[in-house]
Amino acid sequence: MQILVIGTGYVGLVVGACLAETGNDVICADIDAAKIAGLQENKLPFYEPGLEDLVRRNQEQKRLRFTEEVGAASALADVVFLAVGTPPGEDGSADLQHFMRPDRIVLGAESDYARSILAELYAPFGRRGKPILFMDIESAELTKYAANAMLATRISFMNEIALLCERVGADVDNVRRGIGSDSRIGSAYLFPGPGYGGSCFPKDVKALLRVASDHAVPLSVVQAVEEANDRQRSIMFERIALALNGMLRGARVAVWGLSFKPQTDDLRESPALDLIEQLLAAGAEVVAHDPVAMPAASRHFGNRIALAATNYEALTDADALAVVTDWNEYRHPNFERMIGFLARPILVDGRNLYNPVRMEALGFEYYSIGRPTETYSIQNA
Repeated sequence: MQILVIGTGYVGLVVGACLAETGNDVICADIDAAKIAGLQENKLPFYEPGLEDLVRRNQEQKRLRFTEEVGAASALADVVFLAVGTPPGEDGSADLQHFMRPDRIVLGAESDYARSILAELYAPFGRRGKPILFMDIESAELTKYAANAMLATRISFMNEIALLCERVGADVDNVRRGIGSDSRIGSAYLFPGPGYGGSCFPKDVKALLRVASDHAVPLSVVQAVEEANDRQRSIMFERIALALNGMLRGARVAVWGLSFKPQTDDLRESPALDLIEQLLAAGAEVVAHDPVAMPAASRHFGNRIALAATNYEALTDADALAVVTDWNEYRHPNFERMIGFLARPILVDGRNLYNPVRMEALGFEYYSIGRPTETYSIQNA
């Protein structure tokens, strides 16, 4: 099948490469000449695990091409995907492990012809028995918004439960395992943290609220989800301020993790951005590290923060460390080495990566989310 994908961002490039991988002839078009020139040389404009190999292989096998000539390419296409940015921003990054093996495929179509074309196009992605669901366009759009709002609800719910755990002396890890083992609930998206980010969840929650408002339907649960997330995005700053006794001006704070989730360089709506802006506004100096997102961070912040070549280098003379993104590289660091770099052994763990008892035994002043062995009171946070 001849496929045209207009737009080569996080969505368009992934869609084009995956459809080429299943044997289609795909042209990806974009008005950005520099981006197209780079893609023709297998230089990707963003990081996504496995995508570079997919693009290179399909270009070599002549199934994937890149062009600036949108009009000429559209004349040859059986199917056109419009994957350009939509207000307030283009969709979040895609995990190739789930685009190639999705839980389900939801397709909105208005005609039998469109349904037959899409059924043929997506058939390779449903061979593992996962459903391809056809519905009207309005239902497909609302399904996307509702699914992301549901996942965002689980995150905000668990973040609020974590704060309650601190008040009553419970351990959120135990609570999470207890409720996640209920087959009616499941364990996904029940990890507390500094709030959800990316472009999907924030944008789709807002979009769902806007649609509901336009039709005079109150969505009080979804509204509460957004409000809870807004509050949660200040929690790490509050705990750093508490640990430093409010003395943030002139303090040096190391930040591990800049992307909104691991395995991407996407900074959009990342909790790390909120934390860094709050620290800078309070007069702190910030030095940050991320395995892949530092070029994007350099473009975003300019010279307002320092970027360290390694995660350990970021700790040099730092008064506190904030772990924001749960990259694998940060899960098992050399704690003794960390103590040697830090000016003060303060660690604010926004992802609950480390064992609180061990951290305190090693000499850290350790703060996490929703666990009872903290040395602070949530009433003072």
